[in-house]
Amino acid sequence: MHANHPINIEALLTHVPLFNGLAAEEIARIARSTREIHASKGDILFHKGDPCNGFHLLVYGQIKLAFTSPQGSEKVVEILTQGQSFGEAIMFMEKPYIVFAQALTDSLLLHVSKAAVFEELQRDHNLCRKMLAGMAMRLHQLMNDVESYSLHSGKQRIIGYLLRELPEADQNGINVAITLPTNKGVIASRLNLTQEHFSRILHELTELGLIVVEGRKIHIPSVANLRKHEG
Repeated sequence: MHANHPINIEALLTHVPLFNGLAAEEIARIARSTREIHASKGDILFHKGDPCNGFHLLVYGQIKLAFTSPQGSEKVVEILTQGQSFGEAIMFMEKPYIVFAQALTDSLLLHVSKAAVFEELQRDHNLCRKMLAGMAMRLHQLMNDVESYSLHSGKQRIIGYLLRELPEADQNGINVAITLPTNKGVIASRLNLTQEHFSRILHELTELGLIVVEGRKIHIPSVANLRKHEG
């Protein structure tokens, strides 16, 4: 981590969906207990077992949440991008972190203290509903992941991932392209695949003429044709 010029924390907090609708004085109270964290690519924000004293908001960059098995292999639980928050559930449970967090790119985060959040929750029930909704969405995504790992083949998981990464305007497009947000090893782990299996499936999809791979860029000649192989 490295020092940078101070930022306007209050201004950043006003753009966080979680705090939509809060009055200026409420934002100011939270800002006073919020600190900025500049993380360089590869920096560890916290380790499994560290105490959780608040939650993080990702202003820009990319963060992975993961854990390491006793055998030393890594399992990526989530890849977080701009505007997302993490750590709320653990904060409420008052337990240590169950995963580690690492910056995949240079990132700026805000760490909001647990004490400040609890004070605002007592004042504003709307904030409570928003935090519950955010955690419910996270749980819903987790259940979708479990269903995918249990019922879908590796090929189906990768096709589903590529389709989810497409912008709304390209959902049925021709000759569209996406850029993978991080390296293939991280994405493979997120999809519960080995990197070798992930690469084999990309090669298979290429042989079928469904995609063209150029590094991190994936060209899709016909989204409709790719979608036919998802089921």
